[in-house]
Amino acid sequence: MTAYSVEELDVPATMHDDERKVRDFRDWLAVSDAAEHAVHGVPELRWTPEEYLPMCHEPGAPSRLFVVRDDHGVVVAAGSYDTKQEPGTTNCWLALGVHPSHQRRGIGTLLADHLEALARAEGRTQWKTHAVSRQVGPAIGDGFVAAPTGFGAVPADEAGVRFLTRRGWRFGQVNRISRLGLPADAAIIAALHDRASATAGPDYRVHHWTGRTPEQWLDGIALLETRMSTDAPDGDMTEPEDVWTTERLRAHEDELARAPRTMLTVAVEHVPTTTLAGFTQLAVPIAPGGAVMQWDTLVLGEHRGHRLGWLLKVVGIETVQRDHPGHPSIVTFNAEENRPMLDVNEAVGFVGVGSEGIWEHREDPAQP
Repeated sequence: MTAYSVEELDVPATMHDDERKVRDFRDWLAVSDAAEHAVHGVPELRWTPEEYLPMCHEPGAPSRLFVVRDDHGVVVAAGSYDTKQEPGTTNCWLALGVHPSHQRRGIGTLLADHLEALARAEGRTQWKTHAVSRQVGPAIGDGFVAAPTGFGAVPADEAGVRFLTRRGWRFGQVNRISRLGLPADAAIIAALHDRASATAGPDYRVHHWTGRTPEQWLDGIALLETRMSTDAPDGDMTEPEDVWTTERLRAHEDELARAPRTMLTVAVEHVPTTTLAGFTQLAVPIAPGGAVMQWDTLVLGEHRGHRLGWLLKVVGIETVQRDHPGHPSIVTFNAEENRPMLDVNEAVGFVGVGSEGIWEHREDPAQP
């Protein structure tokens, strides 16, 4: 009988670090990607090691990576544990994937037990995870597990759904994975831009930049990043406020700058107050063949109702196509209950290609 063991990796500082560290990290990412790709089948969601590694070194919250090896030393499963190191932190994110050729052997259980024990030992009482799904768009009826938000569902027969349910995790939310093939229809984008600009009116002005945030907008982007933790849809799985300072933002940008991607930020200014009302960020691969990933997008609640989300979306698309041509697509994730953002995605031509379920487990802090 094959014996399996869990090992925490020594995450390399760069892809030019110690050869063994880099090899182990490559193996970790390859297994993680293979496990997810076997479910959603979307090749554009794969990461290169050079792209992914900087995100493992998030200032104040570096990722801890784990593998399961068989008795020949081959990596057959990959997991991660992400949480802030700040005292008093109560929440964390866990993730794991088993290589498709090694599933149904108890490996996932072995790794999950290890990650959950670590979270418990560190006093984390709110655990969250994601499980990618083949499901595209909303679904109801037998064979599906509906999200308690009332928007979206995942197939009950998917391995991740069965696994998390058996372990006592609670299904909380569905994120739709959407893809826009590039180039987008120029006439549609221009018409939507005109419509959004007219609705926003002279009180709002759009800015965009690549790389580091200009000094003028540091405070505004830090506030928007903080509000991502409180204003973005999360069902009833609310996490503690995640405060961003300008120092943290600069350290975050410096780390991401090590990846072979250009970070494009589009922000909208509320002119009367000279403050930022919303933003979106797009990670653009240096290599033209890679998909552009649309990351954080938010319009502050007090500025909604002016089609600013539409404005951010179309300006982002226009800027990518003008300044970074040659990419096949833009891929984005949005909560199924976020109908305003899904409306603009669908209007510009995004098509659903999959989804991910967000799951939660809460520990009773009174229990040992």
